[in-house]
Amino acid sequence: MSKQQRSKTRIFSKTSQKKVLVLFFLVLAAFIFLFARLVWLIKNNETEYQKQVLSQRSYDSKTLPARRGDIVDSKGVKLATCEKVYNLVVDASVMTTKEGKYIEPTLTVLGQCFPQLDIAQIRSFVKADPSNQWHVFLKQLTFDEISEFLAIQSENKEVKGIWFEEEFRRVYPGGSLAADVIGFTRTDNHGLYGLEEFYNTELNGVDGRTYGYLDDDLNLQRTVKPAVDGYTIHSTLDSNVQSIVEKYLKKFNEEHKDHAHPGNGAENLGCIVMEVNTGNILAMASYPTFDLNDTKNVDALLGMVQVEQVDKENGYFEIKKTGKYINEELLASMTDEEVLTNLNYLWKNYCITSSYEPGSTFKPFTVAAALETDSISPDSYYECLGSWQVGPHNIHCHNRYGDGTISLKTAVAQSCNVAMMKIATTMGAEKFSKFQQAFNFGLKTNIDLAGEARTADFLRSADEMDPSDLATYSFGQNFNVTMIQLATGFCSLINGGYYYEPHMVSKITNSSGVTVKSIEPRILKQTISASTSELIREYCTAVVTEGTGKAARPAGYLIGGKTGTAQTYPREGNDFVVSFIGFAPVDDPQILVYVVVDRVNEYKQDNVGYAREIVRNIFTEVLPYENIFMTEELSAKEQKELEDRQLEITLQYGKALENPDQPEETQEETVQEKEPVWKSFPIDPATGCRKDPNTGELLDPDTGDPITATMKSIDF
Repeated sequence: MSKQQRSKTRIFSKTSQKKVLVLFFLVLAAFIFLFARLVWLIKNNETEYQKQVLSQRSYDSKTLPARRGDIVDSKGVKLATCEKVYNLVVDASVMTTKEGKYIEPTLTVLGQCFPQLDIAQIRSFVKADPSNQWHVFLKQLTFDEISEFLAIQSENKEVKGIWFEEEFRRVYPGGSLAADVIGFTRTDNHGLYGLEEFYNTELNGVDGRTYGYLDDDLNLQRTVKPAVDGYTIHSTLDSNVQSIVEKYLKKFNEEHKDHAHPGNGAENLGCIVMEVNTGNILAMASYPTFDLNDTKNVDALLGMVQVEQVDKENGYFEIKKTGKYINEELLASMTDEEVLTNLNYLWKNYCITSSYEPGSTFKPFTVAAALETDSISPDSYYECLGSWQVGPHNIHCHNRYGDGTISLKTAVAQSCNVAMMKIATTMGAEKFSKFQQAFNFGLKTNIDLAGEARTADFLRSADEMDPSDLATYSFGQNFNVTMIQLATGFCSLINGGYYYEPHMVSKITNSSGVTVKSIEPRILKQTISASTSELIREYCTAVVTEGTGKAARPAGYLIGGKTGTAQTYPREGNDFVVSFIGFAPVDDPQILVYVVVDRVNEYKQDNVGYAREIVRNIFTEVLPYENIFMTEELSAKEQKELEDRQLEITLQYGKALENPDQPEETQEETVQEKEPVWKSFPIDPATGCRKDPNTGELLDPDTGDPITATMKSIDF
């Protein structure tokens, strides 16, 4: 190879090699400079950089849970509240320090104080993951349940790695009392149904937090952002009135269950007790009900009609009844999804979420609208021959033989369908429809409860009504209402025409008791004139004195009201919804009671007496409680009835005070007079007195009183 060829094979020339060498020394010098600079920075700014590094670490920062606000009744009785509970947390990283010397002492004390724990499982967990700092093994323990462990832990320094995380648990002191109205909460503290859902934002507070940080001297400091507790909701409910209502709904169920078929006494029972002149709801209840402290207890489903979810093409679904009634065998065969569907059906408030045809309770609305529009006069008379031809339809009166020629007052009192059809025809569809809207039928009342239904789809406008629609609407068939719609509208019929917005809450206060919002009675409109309202009160009083509501009158009181019977779809069946709405006193209405019985469990359902009976029982107890005095003389039969009822109530409350935890079915024995314990003590032959075998004390043989030493020395 020639010299020229060898020079061509060199990778770098001498000049290039020198350049690379210079670059190497420059880079080396730069690294030396940077290293020296880093050492200088660390030496002169050590504290500052320590702070920056340490500030990235966690220093016991944790959430302070806010307490959800209470729900109380109008007298301050707690309906929903919170109690502090504790989650047992195992910190394996602490327990395994000092070569694991704390493991066995800690596990021994845990087993002693919490026998429900699987100690072997905890031991395996600690040894398998010794760096784990947080694992919950028990949830929602009360302070009484953890107090023994805390006492031992404070004395025994070898018990380590266990701490208790605080949270709050929602509890309902009344159990099932006002369950539909109150609602309940999920595990994440979010309200479901009723007041819990509607006022969820007000009830939920704002969680606080503790923060750890380093001061200028690198000392750990803590600051606390306190939790803000939720507001207290003051409801208009009266627990005593609510208890009375629920007592009679339950009694009705017990009397009628398993008659025509196995199952509850009716598919649904509903009752609203309302102040006529404020819109305040004093009680709202339905049956079947459930325990708010155990909402998923499936025993509450027994006796209910089973429902199923039917999916539709548009992504929606529909809840339909299967026609079966849930018993233990059917319940055992249901899937978890089917059970949840039926629980959701149970949890809904029948008084605001379900709709039905009102029947004859709507007739006073028809009459009021006709009077207000001068379509008829108080002196109007109508002939009823038992039916009336409307187009191709021959529509019957409930009295197939006819009521003859009757006045307007008698038409309401005797609940004549033919008279109502003639009145509505005289008035016309446009005026009739206008007054349906005036009373808010088809619209929500905007009561402050979650889940109120709209009924607009069940109501035809004036343009859509044909003569048969107008005729059947006049006596409350072929359109739907909710209980709260009809009760609220009826109050305006009898209070001078003032339509009050119904509400469940009177005020909201903070945790210090300061009022943050006051909810006063609110008049939305005037539906009819005072003179028309006076006539409606007169006609509804005639319903009770001489018409279909006679049996609803409580002893000692004159009330007004209206009966209602509506046949459900399909019309060929034998299913009916019966109802009664009543008010007292008749000259100045204060209290309204509305009861609906949906498909009573009897072979013959079209008997409005089922609803009248419940209303009468409720009025008998509620009116004296509300300080509304008797206006009528009592017959001997009524006097005896009230004495028996008072004795029953007295014994009932006496049993509750004497044995608050005793099962209901065994309490009857406790009302019998019991022999005093001292009468079973043996008689001391030396003194003739009874002698307490436990203390040796002598007792008077007649009264059981202790005999003092002085008395013994004198008498014996």
